[in-house]
Amino acid sequence: MNGTGTGTGTHPVIVVGSGPTGLLLAGDLAGAGVPVTLVEKRPHQISNLSRAFGVHARTLEQLDARGLADDLLATGDTITGLRLFRRLSLDLGTLESRFPFLLITPQYEVERLLERRAREAGVEFRYESEVVGLRQDDGGVDLDVRGPDGVTATLRADYVVGTDGHHSAVRRAIGVDFPGVAVIKSLFLADVRLAEKPEGVLTVNGADDAFAMIASFGDGWYRVMGWNRRHEVPDDAPLDLDEIKEVTRRALGTDYGMHDARWLSRFHSDERQAPRYRVGRVFLAGDAAHVHSPAGGQGMNTGLQDAANLGWKLAAAVQGRAPEGLLDTYEAERHPVGKAVLRSSGGLVRLARAQNPALRALRGLVSAFVNVARPVQRKALGQVSGIGYRYPAPRGAHRLTGTRVPDVALTGGRLYEVLRGGRFVLITPEAYDDQGARKDRLTVAHWTTDRRTTVLVRPDGYVAWAADAADPARTEAALTAHLGS
Repeated sequence: MNGTGTGTGTHPVIVVGSGPTGLLLAGDLAGAGVPVTLVEKRPHQISNLSRAFGVHARTLEQLDARGLADDLLATGDTITGLRLFRRLSLDLGTLESRFPFLLITPQYEVERLLERRAREAGVEFRYESEVVGLRQDDGGVDLDVRGPDGVTATLRADYVVGTDGHHSAVRRAIGVDFPGVAVIKSLFLADVRLAEKPEGVLTVNGADDAFAMIASFGDGWYRVMGWNRRHEVPDDAPLDLDEIKEVTRRALGTDYGMHDARWLSRFHSDERQAPRYRVGRVFLAGDAAHVHSPAGGQGMNTGLQDAANLGWKLAAAVQGRAPEGLLDTYEAERHPVGKAVLRSSGGLVRLARAQNPALRALRGLVSAFVNVARPVQRKALGQVSGIGYRYPAPRGAHRLTGTRVPDVALTGGRLYEVLRGGRFVLITPEAYDDQGARKDRLTVAHWTTDRRTTVLVRPDGYVAWAADAADPARTEAALTAHLGS
C-alpha cells in the first residue's frame, strides 16, 4: 500500500500525542496548508515536570528554520563542553554550526513555543481524547477516539501519525512490536532548590555504585537525576528528598543544600525500537518509535528530527504532489538514526555503570583515545549533537546527497532563514527563472561566494540533489523529480 494519494478523509492528517514531536509535526503540516487535528489523552496543560532538558545543535538548527531558536535560547543557559567518566571530554565549541553548544532548558519551554506556533498555524487540538481503536484501508484510516464525555467517535483521516510516547496506543493498534530491554532498572528525577550554587550549568559524576547529575534551569530550579546501584526498586516505590540527597552526596561529594522539591519521581530507562515506522497510512515518530537511555540527552532531540523529516513529505502526499515512494523514505532515513542513537546512548550508560575491572579499563582506554583522536571525536560530536547524521543516497548520486547543509550565507540571507518558508531551496551560481510554476514550493538563492556547486536543499535542511557545475537541463530534471512540474 503506497498511500500517497489525497484520500477521502474528513481529516487530512491526525497526529496523536502533543509532546514536542507531535507539536512540531502538526505545526509543520498546518504551516504548509494541511489541516491537522492533534489528539491528546491528557488535559490541556504544559507540565513543568517533564524529563528532557537538553537541546542539541541540530535541533536548534531545525528550530531556527522555524523562527523559534532565538526565543528558546533566551529560556536557558548553554554549555560548550561535556565531560564523561571524569576523563572523556567533548568540546561542543568545535561544532560547525551556528549553535556550537548544548542548550540547557526544560522540555516545557520547547513545548510552549511549539504549541504557540501550532495554534497560530491553525492546528485543531482535542484534549482528553483517547485512541481506543484504529482500522485502515487503501483510502484512509478510521480512528476511534473516546472524548472527555466518555463517548467514542470515529474520525476518518487520510493519514495518522502516532507521537504518543513509550506506551503508544497507535503502535499497539497497528500491531507493531516494541522489542528491547530495561537498561537502567531504577532512576530518580527531582526538581529542587539549592542553597549552594554549583560551579557550572551541568554537574555530572559517578562514584562506584552511585551516579548523579544536576542541571540548572536558570530560574532558581535545578533538575536532579541519578541512580543507586544498591537500591534498584520498582517505579512506584516511595521516594523522598533524603534519599536523593544521600545519593547525590555519594556521587558529587555534596548535595548543595537541596530543599523544597516540587517534584519527585522514579522511572526505569528502556532501550526499545519499533521494527517499522510505517504501516500503510499510519506512521510512528518520537518515543512511539524509539526510546533510549538518558545518556547524551538525545531522546527528545531524535523525536524532533523525526518530525522534521516526516512533515514536508506528508504535506506533499496530502497535496497530491509527492513523488512515488517519498513516504517510504521516512522509515528508510529515520530508522537507522534511531538505531544508532540506541547504540551510542546505550554504550555510554553501560560504560558509566561499569563495575568489572576489565570494563573500567576499557572505559579509560576509550576516553583517552577519543580525547586525542580528532576524527573519532568529530564523529562522536556529530552523533551526540545530531549534525553528523546523513541519509542514504541513491547509487551514483552526488557525494553531498543526503548530507545536512550548514547555515551557509546566501544572497537572500542565511540558509536557515530562507528555509523558514517551508520550501525547497535551490542554491545556484546561475540565474534561474521557473516562471512562477513552483513558486509555492521552491525558493531560489545564490551563493555569496564564487562557488559553482548547484544544490537543491530539502525543507528539512538536507541535500536532495547536487551538481558540481551549472547544468540547466540536469537542474530542471532534478526539480521535476523532487517537486513535480
